[in-house]
Amino acid sequence: MKIAVIGFGAAAIGLLEKLRDNSYQVDVFEKSSDIYSSSISGIRADGKLFVSNEMGGEIYIDPLVQHRFVDYYINFTDKKEVETGKSFASALYYQKFYEKGFLPVSSEFFHIGTDQLKEVLFNIYEHFKRSSNIRFHFNTEVTHLEVVSDGVLINDEQKFDLAVVAVGRSGHKLINKTISQYPELILNNTRVDLGIRYELPNHIVDDLNREMYEFKVKYKSRTGYMVRTFCNNPSGFVVTENYGDFTTVNGHAKMREKSSNTNFAILASLVLTEPFNDPIGYGSYIAKLANLLAGSGKVILQTYSHFKESKRTKNLYRVLPTLEADKYILGDINLAFPRRIIESIIDFIENLNTVIPGVANNDNLVYAPEIKFYSNRLNNRASERLKFIGDCSGATRSIIYATAHGYLLGECILNNSYNIDI
Repeated sequence: MKIAVIGFGAAAIGLLEKLRDNSYQVDVFEKSSDIYSSSISGIRADGKLFVSNEMGGEIYIDPLVQHRFVDYYINFTDKKEVETGKSFASALYYQKFYEKGFLPVSSEFFHIGTDQLKEVLFNIYEHFKRSSNIRFHFNTEVTHLEVVSDGVLINDEQKFDLAVVAVGRSGHKLINKTISQYPELILNNTRVDLGIRYELPNHIVDDLNREMYEFKVKYKSRTGYMVRTFCNNPSGFVVTENYGDFTTVNGHAKMREKSSNTNFAILASLVLTEPFNDPIGYGSYIAKLANLLAGSGKVILQTYSHFKESKRTKNLYRVLPTLEADKYILGDINLAFPRRIIESIIDFIENLNTVIPGVANNDNLVYAPEIKFYSNRLNNRASERLKFIGDCSGATRSIIYATAHGYLLGECILNNSYNIDI
C-alpha cells in the first residue's frame, strides 16, 4: 500500500510514528526546502505542550495518551530540559479570577522553548529517516488532489492508495481548493478568533507567572463575544508569523534567553451563521487589511491608551517592544478591526486589571493582527482514500492533540478501518 502524507508537522509526526517500519510505503511531501527551513507552527514557534481536556481540540484524547506524546517530544531534546507547571492548581487563584467573572482553564504544561525546538525537529526527522518505508520529498508543494476510483492523484502526477493531508492552518490554500472540489467534506465552518498580542513588563505579572507560567482564562464580554487569553510567554519575545499572502503576530519564549516583558494573545471568538462559510477567508481579509496599513510583512503596534481612544500611536514610553523594529509600524489598529472586536478586547483588559493591577496601564503594548484560524471541521468518513489530520482538519488546535490525531489515524490504517469519526 502506498500512502502520501502532505505536510511534515505535529499531526504527520504522530502518523509516521505509528506507520514506521512496516510494509506500507509512506512518502512525505513538504513544501519547505529542507528540514532546517521547515516550520511547524507551535513546535518551531515556542513548543508549549499541554495536557488538558478543556482545550486542544474537538475530539477526546485520553490524558494518558497526551502525557505519552509530551514524553515523546521531550525525549527528542538533547538535554531533556523542560519547564513544567499547572494552570490554576491553586484554589485561591481560581477563586480570585472566578469572582471577577472569568472562567479559568485548567491544564498541565511542559515548555520546551524555542531554542531547543530546532534540535527536536531535526532529531525526529533523523529518527524517521532511518525507517526503510518512509521517504521525504522536500521543496515539493502539493497544490492539487484528485480522488479517483483506486486512489488519489497528487499534483496530477503521482497516484497513491491513500492520501493524508496534514498541512496545519498554514495550508489553508490547499484545504480551500480541496473542499471547493469536494464540498461534502465540510461538517462545520463558522468560527474564527480575532485579536491582539499584548505585551507588558514582567513585574506586573510576576506573581501570576510564578504561580502557573501559562494562564488561560475566558470571559464573556459585554458585546456578547467570548474572549480568551492564549499562549502566555513570561520573559518572552513577540514575533511575526508569515502565512505567505499575509503576516500576523505571535509570541514565543526561550529556555535560556529571557526578556524583561511578558506577552500573550487576547482573542475574541466569532461564531457566525449562514450564509457565512469561510472563516479562514474572513480572518485572512482582516489580516491583509492590517498589513495594508502597516506595510508588507509588518504588523501594527499601538499603546493601550491609544488603542482605547482610537488614536494613532506616534511614540512609546516605558514599555519597549521585543519585536524587531523592522517588523512593525506605529499606527492605529482601529482602522483594521471591527469595532465590536475592539470593544470586546478593551472590556476584557479592563476587567483583567481588577484581578491583576497594571494590566491596563496606558503604555502597555498592543500588536495586531493576531488571528487563530479554525479550519473547517472536515468529515473523515466522506472518502476512504482521502483523510485529514491535525489542525487542518478542524479537529485539533494544539501540538499534543494534533500528534495524537495522526497517531490514531495510523492505528485505523493498520487495522484497515477507514470509515472513522476522528
